[in-house]
Amino acid sequence: MSHAHPGPLRRLALRAYRVLPAGPSHVVTRAVLPSWGFGAVALIEYDGRVLALRQTHRIGLSLPGGHIDRGEHPSEAVVREVWEETGLRITPGDAFATVFDPRTRIADVIYRVRCDREPKVRVASEAVGYEWVDPENWPQGEADESTERILQGALQARTTPQPGVLVADD
Repeated sequence: MSHAHPGPLRRLALRAYRVLPAGPSHVVTRAVLPSWGFGAVALIEYDGRVLALRQTHRIGLSLPGGHIDRGEHPSEAVVREVWEETGLRITPGDAFATVFDPRTRIADVIYRVRCDREPKVRVASEAVGYEWVDPENWPQGEADESTERILQGALQARTTPQPGVLVADD
């Protein structure tokens, strides 16, 4: 058994996690990851759309990615997670954006992966299906809180960053 081929107990736990509302699911996450939780997510783009997955532990569509393992770099985690969930091998390049949710103490590093041809996706692990979605017109009701936060951060990162300014030099 592995992350790529979860056993019956892990599949059952993921299905149970899926139906938990945001509050209790964050309590479960905090119990396993007691401080901040860090994730790595891939925004895999083809023809103006992004790869969206249906996963056993989420309601609606989400992006490929997951928790960063202890001692793992975010770029290593996103390569591993994309491979486990989609069968795609990627090079992540530089981090594209980082989003934080101080309420739930979760941070996600987003990597932007551009494809010049449509990749052959083979869903596995927690993923049970996929589709290509316009990130600016995500289907109504098809994104959980985490996916909405990540999409918002990715869309904001597409604009030109504004530098900060000195407001005082006391």
